[in-house]
Amino acid sequence: MADMLGVSPGVYARDPMILIPALQDYVSRAPLDEFEQSDWVTLHADLMSYVSDYLIQKHGARWSVADDPAAPRGYRFVIEATGRDGQTRWADPFELVGKEIGSLPIEITRMLATAERALNLASQAGEGE
Repeated sequence: MADMLGVSPGVYARDPMILIPALQDYVSRAPLDEFEQSDWVTLHADLMSYVSDYLIQKHGARWSVADDPAAPRGYRFVIEATGRDGQTRWADPFELVGKEIGSLPIEITRMLATAERALNLASQAGEGE
């Protein structure tokens, strides 16, 4: 995705946040009101990939499998990380991105902040650093 948005993979690997302006420009310019179902699926998958990779690169998160009796296979793939309090948590990137897409306009930084909060990776408002 980085190459598609004009950011070299090497630069992206050093700092995944470098992609935020290009990705925000991409989603801001996309004709969302003209999207068909397949366009939404593609956008969801692209954003899910970015959120997951961002969490892995910036915070040392990792992919994991969570039991989910409601899922057709009985499990789902999640991103897992150890939060600021030392506790391990997981979040479903599909759900995180789905919430962002459901509250247009899409804001990349808000989406990333939501993911970091879900895993307790970033300080909360009013918390001292």
